[in-house]
Amino acid sequence: MPLPAKKTPNDPNYYPNCDANVWLRSCERELVEPIKGTITGTIPPWLQGSLLRNGPGSIKVGKDFFDHLFDSSALLHRFCIENGGVSYQCRFLQSEVFKTNKAANRIVLTEFGTTAVPDPCRTIFQRVAAIFNPKSKHTSDNSMISVYPFGDEVYAFGEMPVIHRVNQTSLETEGRVDVSDFVSIVHHTSHPHVVAKSVYNMALSFFPTGPHHVIVHFPPKTQGVGESSDMFTQAKIVAGIPAKWPLHPSYMHTFGVTDNYFILVEQPLAVSIGGMLAAKVANRPMASCFRWYQHEKTRINLISRKTGNLAYKFCADAFFYLHIINQYEESDHVVLDICTYRDPAMLDCMYISAMKNMQHNQRYAEMFRSKPLRFVLPLKPPKTHSNLVRLPNTKAEAYYLQDEILVKPEKLADLGCETPRINYDQYLGRKYRYFYAISADVDAPNPGTIIKVDTVTKTWKTWCEDNCYPSEPVFVPRPNSQFEDDGVVLASMVWGGDDTNRVGLLILDAATFEEVGRAEFDTPGPAPKCLHGWFLPKDKV
Repeated sequence: MPLPAKKTPNDPNYYPNCDANVWLRSCERELVEPIKGTITGTIPPWLQGSLLRNGPGSIKVGKDFFDHLFDSSALLHRFCIENGGVSYQCRFLQSEVFKTNKAANRIVLTEFGTTAVPDPCRTIFQRVAAIFNPKSKHTSDNSMISVYPFGDEVYAFGEMPVIHRVNQTSLETEGRVDVSDFVSIVHHTSHPHVVAKSVYNMALSFFPTGPHHVIVHFPPKTQGVGESSDMFTQAKIVAGIPAKWPLHPSYMHTFGVTDNYFILVEQPLAVSIGGMLAAKVANRPMASCFRWYQHEKTRINLISRKTGNLAYKFCADAFFYLHIINQYEESDHVVLDICTYRDPAMLDCMYISAMKNMQHNQRYAEMFRSKPLRFVLPLKPPKTHSNLVRLPNTKAEAYYLQDEILVKPEKLADLGCETPRINYDQYLGRKYRYFYAISADVDAPNPGTIIKVDTVTKTWKTWCEDNCYPSEPVFVPRPNSQFEDDGVVLASMVWGGDDTNRVGLLILDAATFEEVGRAEFDTPGPAPKCLHGWFLPKDKV
C-alpha cells in the first residue's frame, strides 16, 4: 500500500504515495547464479530471450556514501525468459573504479556529484592532465546508465568514452574498451542508436578550431580471407558541427536519427571548460561545471547523413532534456518528440540528500516533472509571417525570428513521462504512433505508473499497482507482428516501504495495456531500481 501521509507542520510529507527509497537501496549480495521466479498469469510461448538492465546498485562503499545517484556503483540485471519460465540474476559491473573503491573500502575518485578525499600524492598538474585523458586511473569508468548491443556483443555505457563488454548469460564483465583509442573523442552519450547492423553515437571532440559535436559510426564487423576487424577498429567520425558556445559546449544525453538526418539538440545546459579545469584543480565534482543559460535559446540542428554537414538549424525557447522519444520525416517536415523539463533542476533532485528530503520540498514534484512535447521543423518554409508549419493534425508552430526559425511545440500528453521507449526495431526514425514511458509525477496518486501514449489522439493508457515501482518499459514485437503495438511491454519491478527484498518482471499486452503475466523473485538483500536496458531475443543471446 502507499506510504501513510503525515500532515504535520514539522513533517509535511508532500508526496505520501511516493517512496524515493527505492532508488537509495544498496545491493548487498550479488546473484551470480540465476534464481527461479514465481509465475502469475501467462508467459507468451513466443517470448524467449533476455532482458538486460543497468542502473545504480550501491550508494555506499564501506562507511562512505555517494552524494548523487548517478555516482552509484553500476549493477547489472538479467531476466531470462525461456519456455514459460523466468530466472533472475544480478552482478556488479567490474569497472576499474569499482575495483579500486572495493579494495580501499572507501570512495577513492571524485565523481559526477561526489567529492572524494583527495590523494595527497597527486599534484595540481596531474589533476589537470586527467581531464583530457580518459585512460587516466584518476578518471571514473563507472558505466552505470545503459546497455547496448554492438553486433553479437553487449556493452555497458556511461558518458565517459569507456565501455564494458558484458557476458550476456553470466553478466560477467569480460572486457573494457576505451573508444577514444579509436576515434578522437572526450565524451559520448550513453544512448547510441542501433541502425541495421551499424551503431551510431554522438560525442564531443576537440579540433584546433574548438569543440565539435560529432557523430561516430561503428560499422558492422567484417570478415574475409585473411582479414577480420571489429566495430571499434573501423569506427570513424562521419558528421559534426562546431559547438554553439565554444567555451561552454552543450550537454547532450541523447540524439536523433532519421533517414536523411542526424538531430543534435543543443540545450542551454552547458559544460564550462574553464570550470572543468578549476574543478579538477580544486577536486570538485563534475556537476559543479554545469552552467544553465536560461535566457539562451535551445538550438535544434539537422545534420545531413549524406554530407556530414549542417543542413538546417532551428531554435526554441530554453528547455532541458535527457531523452528524445522519436523523430521522423514527413512532407518536407521533421517531427521531433522529446521529454522536456523547464530547467535542469531535476539533476539536483537526484542528489541523495534531496531524495531523502523530498517529502519536505514543496517544489520537488515540479522540479522532477518532464512533459512530452512535439516540435515540427519545416524544411521548405514559405515566405510568410504566419505559422510556417504546413503539416496537418498538429498544433506545433514555427515562425521566422530574425535570421532563424523559432519552433513552438505541442504537448503530446498532459502528464509527466520519462525513459521513453518505442517499437524501436521497426519505427526508429520513422512515422510512429505509440511510445511507452514511466511516470515523472511524484505527486500523482500512484507515481509508479507505466504509460502508453497515443501521439495521434493525444490520449494514453496506464498500468499501476500500489507501492510498485516499475522501470523503463521495453517493447518486444510479436514474431511476424502485423501492427505497431503488436507485442508486449516488459518492465522490471521493485516495491516500496519495507518490501525491499523483492524484484519482478512485468509483461503487458502492448495493445490493450493489460497485464499478461509476471514473475516475482525473493532476493537475499535489498533490490534497487534500475535505469535502462535492452531485450535480446533468444536467437541473439
